[in-house]
Parts: sequence; C-alpha cells; structure tokens
Amino acid sequence: MAKNSLASRLYQGEANLRIVGRRNMWFAVVAVMVIVALGSILTRGFQLGIEFAGGSEFIVPTQVAGKTLTQEQIEGSVTKAVDGVDPDAEVKAAQKVGDGADGTFKIRSSELSAAEMQEAKAALAADLGIDVTQISDSQVSSAWGGTVIQKAVLGLVIFLLLVTAYLIVLFEWRMALAAFASLLVDLTFTAGVYSLVGFELTPYTVIGFLTILGYSLYDVVVVFDKVQENTRGITAGSTRTYGEATNLAINQTLMRSLNTSLVAMLPVGGVLFIGAGMLGAGTLKDLGLVLFVGMGIGVYSSIFFAAPLLSYVKDREPRIKSHNARVLARRAQRSEDVAAGGDRTRPGNRTGSDEVPAFAGGTTPRPGARPVAKRQGGAGNRPGGKRR
Repeated sequence: MAKNSLASRLYQGEANLRIVGRRNMWFAVVAVMVIVALGSILTRGFQLGIEFAGGSEFIVPTQVAGKTLTQEQIEGSVTKAVDGVDPDAEVKAAQKVGDGADGTFKIRSSELSAAEMQEAKAALAADLGIDVTQISDSQVSSAWGGTVIQKAVLGLVIFLLLVTAYLIVLFEWRMALAAFASLLVDLTFTAGVYSLVGFELTPYTVIGFLTILGYSLYDVVVVFDKVQENTRGITAGSTRTYGEATNLAINQTLMRSLNTSLVAMLPVGGVLFIGAGMLGAGTLKDLGLVLFVGMGIGVYSSIFFAAPLLSYVKDREPRIKSHNARVLARRAQRSEDVAAGGDRTRPGNRTGSDEVPAFAGGTTPRPGARPVAKRQGGAGNRPGGKRR
C-alpha cells in the first residue's frame, strides 16, 4: 500500500474527506430515502405473519404421490377447502419454504374454529390425494396477535428511551438528539425495504430490528466519542471550527466503522443470500433481510447523517456560533496578510499574535497538523547579535 495513497490516508485518518461541508447533500439523500420508505409503508403496508395478524395456517408438502405441486395448485385447493367450511373465510398469504422433497407450502387463511380446521384439512387431503396426516396446521387468534404487536412496540419505545437517556448522560442532549434521529432513520428505511420486498413481518423481524439498533448505536457512539475528544475546549483556541473538528473525527473513525460493519455484514449476507436465497430456509430470510439492510444503513447514517446533523445543531449554539465566526475572521485576516505580502513580524502588521499562520490561505487544517509558532527574531538576531 503506497504511503500517500487514498487507502493509506484513510487508514491513518488523514484522507480529509469533506463530509460535514456537504451535509445538505447528505440530508437530501436521507430525506429521499425516508420519503420512499414511508410511501411504501403507507401504500403497501406490511405482510403480517400469522403471529401478528392471527388466523389459520396449512402446511402442505411440495411433493405428494411422486409429483411436485405448484403454489397455484395449493392455493386453489386450500381456497376450495376453506370455502367449504366457511364461505366468509379467505386465503390471505402463501409462501414456499425450502426446495425438493423437504419443501413445504405455508398457506394462511382467515381464522377458523378447531372443528372447521379439521374439516378443511380433510377436504384438502381428499382434493390433493394425500393422507390427512401429511398436512400440518397452526392457529393463532387475532387477539393474541394484537398483544404481540403491542409488546413489540412497547419494547422498541423503551429501548429508544433508554438509549436517549444513556447518550444524554454520556455526551449531551444535542448528541442524543442527533443519535436518536439517526436511529429513527435506520428503523424507517429498513421497515420501508421490508415493505417493498413483501417479506412477512414475524417475531424474528422484531428481534432483527432491535439488533440493528444496537449496531447503529455502536457506530454513532464511536464517532461521537471522537467528536467529543476533538472539540473538548475548542472555544479556547482559534484553529478549527466545530464543523471542521467534527469532520476530522469522521475521517479518523471512518475505516473503523467500515471494517466493523463489513465483518458483521458478511455472515448476515451469507444467511440471507445462501441460507434463504439458495437453500430456501424461510425463517432465515426474515431475520437476514432486516439485519443486512439495517447494518448497511446504520453505517451510512452514523457517518453521513448523525455527525453532520450534530454539527448543524451545535453551529446554532451561541457559544459555538461565536467561536466559528472568530475562527473564520482570523483565517480571512491571515489570507489578506499573505495576499498583501505583509510581514506579520513588523509592529505595524501584527494582528495580536506572534504566530505564523499554520493554515494560511483559508484552507481547512489537515488532520494532525499543528500551528507553528515563530520565534521573535531568528537565530543570530538575539539582542547583541550573538548566536548561541
């Protein structure tokens, strides 16, 4: 790896990528993502699993009597069997799980009584020409499903409140606000993708949501901890604005966030694309999709949304606003002095400091750079003209 290559500078935190300075662009990207996600949730909604929506479920093997059945055949047979016992009932969802001889179809219908379920199973077995013992069933009442939803939402709200309180204690309320907004973006976008894809919303999905919030929180805390380190006592100096110090923190933690998330996403990607996609493990795709999408958006939001949002909020704090103005004014004065070719060591050209401008020309300070103080009179110019 070349010493001055982009990869090398990224690993050393010296790439000086301009992220906070382009925060309006990142905010626009997040806004589009959230609008698309909310649009899908409001128009398409979610395909609730039987645990949430309630109902009756028939589980039928894909291969019976030496022949492979299609999803359309199974749906038609289940519809006929359900209509025979309850004309008002309807088939709501069908899903294929697994492939080959071990594959099954899961067909969910409106809630049936125990007697109606047994009658429907007998009619379905007769229509398919198989033994009734080859058909499994499960039933969940809608009341129980509603209770599950309430508990899931309650758990999510409690988690977010605890996280917010923790961040306020660990950092400050502005950082907690930015982190909370970032977590909401992660939840909204992941839920939107889930709605667009059409996977069933199951308890595994809820577990996945809580898991991605933990990963997202980790990324945000890593970045904010570095921001806090870089901005501690920032108003006592005049080298960097708050936004520049935040941008430096992002550059210094960028590769750590990317590497951590990549390592976490590789096994999740294997679960989603190999386990669910190639092997047909239906229960894995519920968890795999929410984890994969959530971890990916969590990295983006912590770097390109949470930190720039924090900078935006802090820049409106009177103390930080005054500090930023002082830094920019001093930098502009230095630029004018350099452009005029003035000697700042002369009494007539002093600006109240004996330092040589470390970042002349209005440039943003590079990570790790420090102001260089100029001695009053170089070597050999000490009083008396004697060298030491």
